[in-house]
Amino acid sequence: MIDILNVRLRRFVARVLTRPRIDLPLAAGLFLLGCIGLATLYSADGGVLSMVVGQAIRFVLGGVLLLLVSRIPPATLRTWTPWFYAGSTALLLVVAVLGEGRGADRWLNLGVMRFQPSELLKLSMPMMVAWYLHTRPLPPSWKDTAVVGLLIAMPVALIYKQPDLGTAVLVAAAGTFALFLSGMSWWRIAALLLVMVALAPVGWHFMHQYQRDRVLTMLNPESDPLGNGWHIIQSQIAVGSGGIFGKGFGHSTQSKLDFLPEHTTDFIFAVYSEEFGLVGVCLLLVLYAFIIGRCLWIAMQARDSYSRLLAGAIGMSFFVYVFVNGGMVAGMLPVVGVPMPMVSYGGTSAVTLLVGFGVLMSIHAHRKMHD
Repeated sequence: MIDILNVRLRRFVARVLTRPRIDLPLAAGLFLLGCIGLATLYSADGGVLSMVVGQAIRFVLGGVLLLLVSRIPPATLRTWTPWFYAGSTALLLVVAVLGEGRGADRWLNLGVMRFQPSELLKLSMPMMVAWYLHTRPLPPSWKDTAVVGLLIAMPVALIYKQPDLGTAVLVAAAGTFALFLSGMSWWRIAALLLVMVALAPVGWHFMHQYQRDRVLTMLNPESDPLGNGWHIIQSQIAVGSGGIFGKGFGHSTQSKLDFLPEHTTDFIFAVYSEEFGLVGVCLLLVLYAFIIGRCLWIAMQARDSYSRLLAGAIGMSFFVYVFVNGGMVAGMLPVVGVPMPMVSYGGTSAVTLLVGFGVLMSIHAHRKMHD
């Protein structure tokens, strides 16, 4: 029995390690984005290399995982999906008991590093929704829509309980995009959105007071300029002071003088905007748009519903990352702790993103093969 397992394991490893499955345009876009992120992080941290080296190591780890995942056929990923979803949801229960963090229990201490299990749901959630809908007639019936809603709601409730509103929103969006891309008619999508809007007062009731304050502060930051409005006001000053061409690399003042909080994580986009101005922001957004467009193109080329829904949901989730962080930094959305992808400092988030792109490359590489 052990010999048979060893043979199968060697065959699997040999299959995974042979023949590259890299989508070069997407890989080039991610590499360029990673370089921009490391350079911005170096400047935001005052020219200290320790944080940049740590983030670079995470990029390398994520890149290795991307290479491995890109060589696993989508059919194999589909088989693993329910276990991946169940395992990542179970880890949320472990976090509820053993989790730790600064004001919120989101991480598990593994000794050598801290691990945030909710990040896994950003990938396992669209995989699970795509897996469920793959075996059902599309567009989904109301019954299947309700089942998908339950699959989304369970882990989202656990993440919100940590509390982590930003990640809960991103996980919910990832699952919802997979559902919306399943061929649902526009009137049904509109009906579901109306239900969500109608339930907003219920959501408001269950929000923590500090989360309500963030929403109200977004509407009028000057109402509490030295308290809840501090983040938004300083961020807007940084973005506005960049002007058209920016102050130049390493010459941002809002972060250097410690006016801008969280300048290496959630508000690093404000540092970039101050140093590179409107021109730099437009170029960065073009790069993001290229990556998102490539993701959606891969989704259109996919040969089965599982691959198509999963690729589309990953691409749209990446868009939500950029949209929410950009809106947050510009003061147009509440501060919910969503990082700018591949630019903000963060280990689990960066690795999970790169693994997701590995899934996309697998879907693209195996599109002409029979599952």
